[in-house]
Parts: sequence; structure tokens; C-alpha cells
Amino acid sequence: MDLDVVMLSRLQFALTIMVHYLFPPLSIGLGAQMVLMEGAFLRTKDPRWEALARFFTKLFAVNFAVGVATGIVMEFEFGTNWATYSRFVGDVFGSALASEGIFAFFLESGFLAVLVFGWDRVGPKMHFFSTLMVFTGSVFSSVWIVIANSWMHTPAGFHLVTEGDRTRAEITDFWAMVFNPSSMHRLGHVLLGAFILGAFFVMSISAYYLLKRRHEELARRSFTVGLVFAAVSSLLILVSGHSQAVAVAENQPAKLAAFEGHWRTGEGPTDLYAIGWPDEEAEEVRFGVAMPGMLTFLVHGDFSTPVEGLDQTPADARPPVVIPFLTYHVMVGLGMYFIGLTLLGLFLLWRKTLFQRRWLLWLFVLSVPAPYIANQAGWVATEVGRQPWVVYGLLRTTDAVSKSIAGEEVLGSILLFGFIYLALFALWLVVMNEKIQHGPEDPAELATPETTTQSDLLTAASRLSGPSSPYSLTHSEGEEEEP
Repeated sequence: MDLDVVMLSRLQFALTIMVHYLFPPLSIGLGAQMVLMEGAFLRTKDPRWEALARFFTKLFAVNFAVGVATGIVMEFEFGTNWATYSRFVGDVFGSALASEGIFAFFLESGFLAVLVFGWDRVGPKMHFFSTLMVFTGSVFSSVWIVIANSWMHTPAGFHLVTEGDRTRAEITDFWAMVFNPSSMHRLGHVLLGAFILGAFFVMSISAYYLLKRRHEELARRSFTVGLVFAAVSSLLILVSGHSQAVAVAENQPAKLAAFEGHWRTGEGPTDLYAIGWPDEEAEEVRFGVAMPGMLTFLVHGDFSTPVEGLDQTPADARPPVVIPFLTYHVMVGLGMYFIGLTLLGLFLLWRKTLFQRRWLLWLFVLSVPAPYIANQAGWVATEVGRQPWVVYGLLRTTDAVSKSIAGEEVLGSILLFGFIYLALFALWLVVMNEKIQHGPEDPAELATPETTTQSDLLTAASRLSGPSSPYSLTHSEGEEEEP
């Protein structure tokens, strides 16, 4: 059987990275929620905020562990399946990944133990600092990963070095590589997507408790924090998405054309499709609902400048259209859903009727998969829209795959990874559900070093210095103690 090594290798990497990317965005978004809750506890000394922070820390720890386990595989795949790619971008990727390890992973993992196990061992300020550092580390990790990936879309700060029959990219300007034309636009979008996921995750759990009439006081607090954070992030991601689309139009016009199903460059304004089905053979969008001239307005700020279509790109350098078009529109549609739902929630919260609307609480419970889908759809649209290039304009995907690997080997690894990842995902679901069902601790039972009173200390000291204590000043040497 003659198997397509390139396609199988792409499917393998897509499987591993899509499963892995279920977890880092939640770590980032949940980390932001934990910082807000623990910061509120530090400011108010209200044990209810501490109970919430402790609870979501447990969920964070489970998610972080599974995220690390699923992410390691990809580094091996660079060598096994994408050896040519690794040689070509090793200087660039190596710098970015080294920075990620030094500035992000060490910071994140170094304070993780204090975050998880230090609640009753360090003071509140030190613990809050640890929470902040873990969150900062998770953000820094995304920074360097997005920078490395963005360089693949918009290479900058490098030159090509030829050694024999091999060519590789070598960094000439580190900061030009870091601040390549797309990195900052994409970074803001990625972080806001993670913030939305974390907020919806918190709101889903909180709404579930409210519906079940469990931990209601705590759930109202956590839901409110998540709702405000989600609403602000959803509005900001609309701005971020627009900024990124303009950057894509400038740097990768073929990708934007694929996003919008735009084949032919016209002389007038270009329509924007809200929905539709792209027909690549006929080069048109079927069943489409178009907004006249809106694509021109969004890209150029007017209604006269045409937007470049796929006809301006050579046929062998055009991306596929169906997958980028559909996933892009799913992402945008869900983004509008987040804005509408959170603004409705804020309005009802202001009216003090939110927590009486059981149908809306159920909607928040069931909406938690939506940010996951939006994050995945955005990445699929971005990566497939870059094809047929693995490094835009420099290295084709077909040329980047390892030369010595067989299709049967790749297929076997896909099946193996699929089984392992399915088991890890099932474990994640079971453990997370167990902790959610258990719920937060009772705030009345929590004690922190700062809640210990002077009388408690005096009582403990009197016990140590009592007549029966070996440390008592009245205890005589040789005096037998009563049994």
C-alpha cells in the first residue's frame, strides 16, 4: 500500500497539536481568573475569595499536568517527521524555544509547587506572588510559541545560508525576528481567546452550582468575575481580530482571500460573506449571504479600493479554500455569540435578575465547549490558510517532511498517539469532574497565618511552659512524670 507520507505527517501533527491546545489556553485563562480571585482575597481578607482561589487552583493543576504531557510529543515530531523543516528553521525555532524554556517554563514550573502546595505553608502575599508568577510564565510561554509560529507566516530578521545542497535560515536580527510583521497582532488574539475560555470555564461551573443550589454564595462571586472578564475580552478580541485581518491582507493576501472565498479581483468594492459554502471548482460561494462592500471597508477603510483575490496568486501557491473559509467563519460567528451572551448577562446582572434566569444559566453551562471550538477553528484557519507553505514563501510543506520515514510508520504512530491521547483526555475529564463535583471548601473552615490571633499564640505558649511540659521552668530534673 502506497501511503502519502506528507499528508499522514500533517495529520499526525494536527492530531497532536490540536489535542495539546485544549489545555494551554485554559491554563492561561484560568490563571487570570485565579489572580483576580486571590488578589481579591489579599485585599479584603474575605475567606470566600480564598475558597474560590483554592478550588480553581486544583483544577488548574490537573489541566497543567495534562498539558505538559500532551505537548512533549510535538518536539520529537520535528525530528522524526519534519527533519528538513527542522534543519531549515533550527536557528530561528531554537532561539524562540530556548527563550520559552528560560523565560517561561522555568518561571511557571518553579512557582507551581508553591501555588499548589503552599496554601498553608507560606503567607498570603507570597502565595499570591506565586500565583502571579505561574500566570506570567504561562503568558510568556504563549509569547514565544506565537513568535516562532508567526515567523513561519511572516519571516523577518534572517538570511539564507547554503551549505552544500542544504539551505537554512539564520537569524541576523533577533528583535526583527521577535517583532515580525504578524507576531504582536496574533499574540493579542491568542491571549484574548485564552482569557475568554478561562472565563467561560469558570462561568460554566458557577452556573452549574447555582442550578444545583450548591455553593451559591461562592458561585455568584465567581460567575460575576468570569462574566465581566469574558465581556471585556470578547469586545477586545473583536478589535484584535480586525487588526489581525488587516495585517493578513497586507502580508498574506492569498490567505485572506481564502478566508472570505474571494477568487477574482474586481475593480470596485469587495463583498463580505457572512455565511456560505465555497465551491473551489466553480470558484464561487454557494448559498452565500453577502454584505456589499464590507470586506473593502474593513480592510482599507473605504468603499472603493478592491481587495486582492486568489487570481493574483499562482495556482500552485494558492491555499485550499473550503477549510479556511468554514473554520474562519465558525470562529467569527462564535466571537459574536460571546459578545451577545456576555452583554446580555451583564445587563441582567445590573438588573439583579441574572441568577433567577435558569434558562440562561443552563446556556452558560452548555456554552463551555464554544471557546474551545473557536480557538481550534482559528488555528486551523490560520495554518491551513498558509498552505502550500510551511515557511511562507520559502519552504513548501511537501519539501519539509523527513525523507527517510515510511507511511506505515506514520500511520502506526497516529493510531498509537490517538489511543494515548484519548486515554489522557478521559483521565482529564474524570479527575476534573471529580473535583468539580466535590466543590470548593467551606470558607468557615479555612485558616490562614494572618487569622491566627494573639490569644491563640498565648494559649500555645502556656501549654509549652506548663508544669507537665519538659520545657517548663518549674519542671525539676529527675522528677518523675505521672503516667
